[in-house]
Amino acid sequence: MMTSRVPAAVDAVLNILRGRAALADVAIVDGPPGQNLTQLQRIHVGWVPGDGVSVALTQQFSGAGARTRDEAFEIACYAEARAGDSDLKARRDEVFALVAEAETALRATNDAPTAPTLNGTVLWAQLTTGDLTQSLVEGSLAGLAFTITCQARI
Repeated sequence: MMTSRVPAAVDAVLNILRGRAALADVAIVDGPPGQNLTQLQRIHVGWVPGDGVSVALTQQFSGAGARTRDEAFEIACYAEARAGDSDLKARRDEVFALVAEAETALRATNDAPTAPTLNGTVLWAQLTTGDLTQSLVEGSLAGLAFTITCQARI
């Protein structure tokens, strides 16, 4: 018996983002960064700087009889754009473009009708919140922490 849809949903988000042509030059990272931070544009799935929670989830019985459960969860994500200059506007525009591409990837289209269900792993998923950070230390950096909220039945 399946106890959670979280592992399958995280895998699906990674696969969907890695399959987007517009994100071909962006590092799509599973969890926290490794030692090599030379990639100028990144999207992390299951990690936000300074936060130890990768996915927050709750479950409850979906009805009498306790045969199925409803699961709600939030996948923490983080997009980052950096460069060696001081142009924060350019980094901010870049990071919002990265997140816009991620959000578009989660919407249904004729080519990807199951995208909002993360290819059938959840009932629905959507990008729900975001927090922008900016820095001018050793160049310019804009980071956007965002949340993918999901609902599943197990």
